[in-house]
Amino acid sequence: MEASVEQLVYVREDAYTVARMSADGVPDFVAAGRALGEVQPGETLRLFGEWSTHPRHGRRFAVSACERVTPSSVRAIRIYLGSGLIRGIGPRLAYAIVDHFGEATLKVIDAEPERLTEVVNIGPQRRSQIVQAWLEQKAIAALMVTLQGLGVSPLLAAKIYQVFGPDADEVLAADPYQLIGRVRGIAFRVADKIALQSGVPERSPQRVKAALLDRLEAAGSRDGHCFVPVAALVRETAELIEQDQELVRPMVDALVGERRLVVEAAPDRPGQAVAYAKHVHAREVALTEQLTRLARARSTLPLRAFREDPELHDDQRAAVNMALTSTLSLLTGGPGCGKSHTVKAIATTVRAAGGTVTLTAPTGKAAKRLSELTGLPAMTVHRMLAQQPDPDPETLFDERPAQADLIVVDEASMLDLHLATRLTAAVPSGSHLLLIGDSDQLPSIGPGDVLADLLRVTEIPRVQLTHVFRQAGGSGIIDAAHRIRAGRSPAVGGGFWFEELDDPEQVARRVAHLAMVAIPRKQQVEPDQVQVLCPMRRGETGATALGRLIQDQLNPTADGKAEHWSGATVFRVGDRVMPIRNNYDKGVFNGETATVTAVVQEERMIEIRTDDGESVRYGFDELDDLTHSYAISVHRSQGSEYPFVVAPIVAESGGIMLRRKLLYTLVTRAKAWVVLVGQREALELAVHRVGHRRNTGLARRLALSLQG
Repeated sequence: MEASVEQLVYVREDAYTVARMSADGVPDFVAAGRALGEVQPGETLRLFGEWSTHPRHGRRFAVSACERVTPSSVRAIRIYLGSGLIRGIGPRLAYAIVDHFGEATLKVIDAEPERLTEVVNIGPQRRSQIVQAWLEQKAIAALMVTLQGLGVSPLLAAKIYQVFGPDADEVLAADPYQLIGRVRGIAFRVADKIALQSGVPERSPQRVKAALLDRLEAAGSRDGHCFVPVAALVRETAELIEQDQELVRPMVDALVGERRLVVEAAPDRPGQAVAYAKHVHAREVALTEQLTRLARARSTLPLRAFREDPELHDDQRAAVNMALTSTLSLLTGGPGCGKSHTVKAIATTVRAAGGTVTLTAPTGKAAKRLSELTGLPAMTVHRMLAQQPDPDPETLFDERPAQADLIVVDEASMLDLHLATRLTAAVPSGSHLLLIGDSDQLPSIGPGDVLADLLRVTEIPRVQLTHVFRQAGGSGIIDAAHRIRAGRSPAVGGGFWFEELDDPEQVARRVAHLAMVAIPRKQQVEPDQVQVLCPMRRGETGATALGRLIQDQLNPTADGKAEHWSGATVFRVGDRVMPIRNNYDKGVFNGETATVTAVVQEERMIEIRTDDGESVRYGFDELDDLTHSYAISVHRSQGSEYPFVVAPIVAESGGIMLRRKLLYTLVTRAKAWVVLVGQREALELAVHRVGHRRNTGLARRLALSLQG
């Protein structure tokens, strides 16, 4: 039968979809099945399947296959136009257009668009907007058919069209590997599927080169590596494309000749060669040059004799002296060791001497926390690099914050190779750059391990704060953190709790209950004061599943509440969300938190309000840049601090993410309480597993450069 999609009820990551639908003679029914994956409200479908009875949800239509068709009845056309699929047409305007043109509506929009001005409230500008949106929707629909024929998710059609526009069909036909890295959601496997279906030979140089570059990119995005040993790269590429290594090896040389790959001797493995992606190698070399320049520069810091703070501990005094006398220096230490107080002492001394100071951190949350702990203004590294003047004349910043006499970067373990290169390039010679961090925390999400690499270079001055102050020493969280970093099991009490459960499904339910009910009730706080952190994104206790469980309880679907499904994710008014990519045009940065304030189908966008009060709009085609923040990965929590933290600890998928740095980072995100729920053996695994070291050449390059 033919039916119109009224509302998506549930979408699973494997595309299993439940939808409310309507058809002539069956005005309201539920359909379900994986074949429905990627449909949108308003679309008309030809459904194939049979009626069945679900044990919990009753009668529904089990869909075995479906086809998109052009709506033909007045009712179906009205649903289609009023759904927001065509930008610029909302429910009211859809009713007016269909009321005027009836069953001929879509033919008029397609063949006689000038007649749209016959409808009240449609002028030339609105007509042009509708026609443009209609043409885009037609092109995307055609791409969907093409992709379905190639066995690829049709949801990618809109993303491909967004990047390539009218040339999308030509790109698919000529070189599908162009999609990799340019269209979100398309890695090698998807592009390769399209290419092979389109007739690209399995042994073509084009395919082998794309696979080589994909393995390099995966090593950076998955494991944070800057390079991969050539032998391993060849082996992994051959396995990926199921070809012999003899076919792959010559393509390494070909990519080097095309200046897309750099091969050089391994930093610490004599006789071995390693491969870098060209842009990663260029940044590692550039970062080495910038750090060498800063370290060798003559200080321009205007300092007179300074008075030592008698309240400082000996190692804090050493840190102050280091920061004031070295143009490049490192300050490390665990929780409760007085890093923030030391920063305040350094900044106060520089200001007293007439110098300028800029305090920064990689994320907005980390910058805000730095400001709260020091009592001094702070900004994100991104904002500093944009060199925007601060609106408050009483702050420490001048109009060019990257030109300050002293630049302090907190949470430096979060600096990846790319951001560190941009940062150091912006700092003038003679300014002092102080990097502060905890080397026992997780490294950056992006490639590189900058702080750890710099700590391996003995020529760079550094101070490690080790004294735990009395007011911090009684904290169960800080005690647990120091025990974890030493490879010992944490002790329960004083704000650190462990609740043992074995079954992952029970763990997930318990974590959700603690976050939504138990802790808010006991502490008399709102649920948004409790943050769920997850070692993994997938699985029953992963951030995706737990986030959906909590969302459905705290902000369920309701009549009159606007919502929009993007793949297997639904955004509702009232949802807590987080940008996961920096967007300088919108003024939002990775790690900020916000609330969805509007879902406007007619304009195909949602509006969010950040916790700083800024309103920002995201188009439906930009929603990959947002994630829900009901439950987030430990990596996403870096630089942030929460009053209460709850986390599952289970060895799902072999517990591949469970390691000491992750557990240490998780525990140190909490101010008052951290509650771990899960398996005792998983906790012990996390405490004792050290994890791999990232492949980088920065430490060796910098040591040689500073010695030269």
